Amino acid sequence: MVSRWWAALGAATLAPAVALAQGPDRADPAQARQLVMQVCASCHAEDGNSALPANPVLAGQHADYLSKQLMNFVPRDGKPAERPSAVMGAMVANLSASDLRNLAAYFEAQRPKPRAARDPELARLGQMIYRGGVPAKSVAACTACHGPNGSGIPAQFPRLAGQFAEYTAAQLRAFRAGERANDPNRMMRTVAEKLTDREIAAVAEYIAGLR
Repeated sequence: MVSRWWAALGAATLAPAVALAQGPDRADPAQARQLVMQVCASCHAEDGNSALPANPVLAGQHADYLSKQLMNFVPRDGKPAERPSAVMGAMVANLSASDLRNLAAYFEAQRPKPRAARDPELARLGQMIYRGGVPAKSVAACTACHGPNGSGIPAQFPRLAGQFAEYTAAQLRAFRAGERANDPNRMMRTVAEKLTDREIAAVAEYIAGLR
């Protein structure tokens, strides 16, 4: 039952994500290089492999997912941004939709650096949740959307492998608190609301070591 429900939600997100990724203009990663150096590199590094856990790794992230996230930082039609962030809102404020697509394509083409889990015991718990979910709470396995190795599914679900545990945990807590609400059909909020702090930390620790 959970897997069918999860698959239905995933299918519902596919069409808008694909349309956003394709856009009216084809993305050109080469056009983004100067913007990367001017706007992105100080926080995310030139190759998207951020050195600071507070700033997510962008290298290898699916362009369609990343372009959606960048566009979600932009207020539209007099409404607040879907994903409020004072820092990122300021970064993208003067960029065009074409700029954002180019940036997304640029970072997708970068090679992510492998990382490793630091707490083996916590990672073991995280592996159980990531691969098997939490049946008692009707929490589906993370593999259903993000794949066994955390590679994600283009146009639907982001790559997670090798992401900083601190960043992943912070985003799960934000979903749980409703502070981040740009997940289609409340998919991530529905999951995160059922996870404890330790379960969130465990999943995030396991994800950091995926490759």
